[in-house]
Amino acid sequence: MCGRFTLTVNPADLREAFEDYTFPSKFAPRFNIAPTQPVLAIPNDDKHSADFFQWGLIPSWAKDPDIGSRLINARAETLAEKPSFRSGLKYKRCLILADGFYEWKSQPGQKTKIPHFIHMKDRKPFAFAGLWDVWQSPDGSSIKTCTIVTTEPNKLMSAIHNRMPVILDPADYDRWLDPAPQTADKVLPLLKSFPANLMAAYPVSTLVNKPANDSPELVVPVH
Repeated sequence: MCGRFTLTVNPADLREAFEDYTFPSKFAPRFNIAPTQPVLAIPNDDKHSADFFQWGLIPSWAKDPDIGSRLINARAETLAEKPSFRSGLKYKRCLILADGFYEWKSQPGQKTKIPHFIHMKDRKPFAFAGLWDVWQSPDGSSIKTCTIVTTEPNKLMSAIHNRMPVILDPADYDRWLDPAPQTADKVLPLLKSFPANLMAAYPVSTLVNKPANDSPELVVPVH
């Protein structure tokens, strides 16, 4: 799964990496983005513009918004089958922007798991494959939400965890963000493990375990 990630790059660097899209004028660096918090995403609404979405998908048909806390991830293998995700796969896909993420590695004979920070070797930002929706509250307000798609781990990630978020190839952004309805056979092939040779990982402090902690020291390597 993917339960925490970062977006710490300078807004100018993000605009350079995603030059075909527009972004909010200002946003603070985040070192510990957690479920139910705002994430920066680009929906396939043909506006080519990033906006903040709540992490944890609340399908438009949901009666209770609390379902969002249980839908922070969506397995690529079952997207086309699950009622919570199949409509999003067809109609509402998005890029969720990041420059790193965390995963916890089990230690033989120990209860404590060791958090690891995973990033691109070139330290550039990237995009998770995501699904989004808009939920209308009984009071008339609306909530834009999203979920991160996960898949089988690559060689790097398999040593840490049995799942990893889908990191899209930049060449596939336009296909994933096509506003036209898509059949599963057209978009599911995009949801593959990212090449391990382009990624790096190292252990970090257990400070990341608490969502309230959000500072640069969280991504400092520990030994």
